[in-house]
Amino acid sequence: MKSLKTFGFFFVALLILSCENMNTPLVIGHRGAMGHETENTLASVQKALDLGVDMIEIDVFKIRSGEIVVFHDANVERLTDGEGKIENYNYNELQKLTLDGNHKIPTLQEVINLMDKQAHLNIELKGNNTADRVNFIINYYVKEKGWPLDKFLISSFKWEELKRMRALNSQIGIAILTDEDPLQAIAIAQELDALAINPYYTTLTLENVDIIQKAGFKVYPYTINEKKDIKSMKQMGVDGIITNYPERIK
Repeated sequence: MKSLKTFGFFFVALLILSCENMNTPLVIGHRGAMGHETENTLASVQKALDLGVDMIEIDVFKIRSGEIVVFHDANVERLTDGEGKIENYNYNELQKLTLDGNHKIPTLQEVINLMDKQAHLNIELKGNNTADRVNFIINYYVKEKGWPLDKFLISSFKWEELKRMRALNSQIGIAILTDEDPLQAIAIAQELDALAINPYYTTLTLENVDIIQKAGFKVYPYTINEKKDIKSMKQMGVDGIITNYPERIK
């Protein structure tokens, strides 16, 4: 009986130790907190802030009149009462569209103003020719509004846009988005002096997470919503978790 008790105490001690050693990743709200509010809206961004995220991820396009707007799809049909490519709209036309939940499509500046330095902002360059204008907007907020440059992170599947961003801004954080073997992103990450690689979570293993981190890059996988997958990512030691439900990470 005594040996059984000793084993029990030993098991509990190991369990506590393993919990203490489990990585605590950054909580990154996907398109705000899109599990609760319409994605990429001011309401979704505010919900993510209310849930205490460390970072918010949004998507941006440059529209015909030159503004950078926060939206995910190339076409507006899925989420709005309009139709056609978002890049073909001018600002006044876009304001006439209504998103699910009676929201409007915000500009990048509206999102940054709402966040007011409360969290880091991961801006995914979704559309073409977005780097120049996004960099201009970020420089304004850094120089005129006191935002630390390291509050911003630029990511994209369009690696040419990331190269353009790096040419414009030698200091801004860059994350390489990939949905394939994440180890294949290491070369471009090294070329661009990136901060992170953002892989699709099902492509990750303990081994490739370790290789990426030893190469000097953070690992911010997307999009992890189920508790078993969140636990798996933590056990792999990822540095951040992009999720629709920020409250589930903690």
